[in-house]
Amino acid sequence: MVAQDYARTYRANSVLTASPGQLVLMLYDGALRSLGLAREAFQRPVDDRRRFETINTQLLKAQAILSELQGTLNHDAGGEFSRNLERLYDYYLRRLMEANIQKKEEPVIEVERLLRDVRDAWAEMLRKHDSSGGPSSMRGVA
Repeated sequence: MVAQDYARTYRANSVLTASPGQLVLMLYDGALRSLGLAREAFQRPVDDRRRFETINTQLLKAQAILSELQGTLNHDAGGEFSRNLERLYDYYLRRLMEANIQKKEEPVIEVERLLRDVRDAWAEMLRKHDSSGGPSSMRGVA
């Protein structure tokens, strides 16, 4: 088995053994990774044939992740918090669509910054929740 296969197996096991809260964190990380790759593609020379393809692909990946996060919100359990997250996700999705259609980097930078703040707050909440001995499941909130 080559190193790439080991890495793939490790990632699969990480997902299978993660708590719901950790899975949300992984999704945030995946979206941020895609936004970073899209931003890098914006820096490529304009005559690079793969520039726009990479931007499109990475922005669509980030949008798919955000749509998944939005679709798993549980408004009964999350109340006002989940409704606020839904509005944030809507805003992020609109800005990324605008970035992709107009091939503008500024909305990507904005969404990446805002999403990183949400991701970091989520990670801090998980850290505090785990250290307080509470239940390991944060199902349906984010």
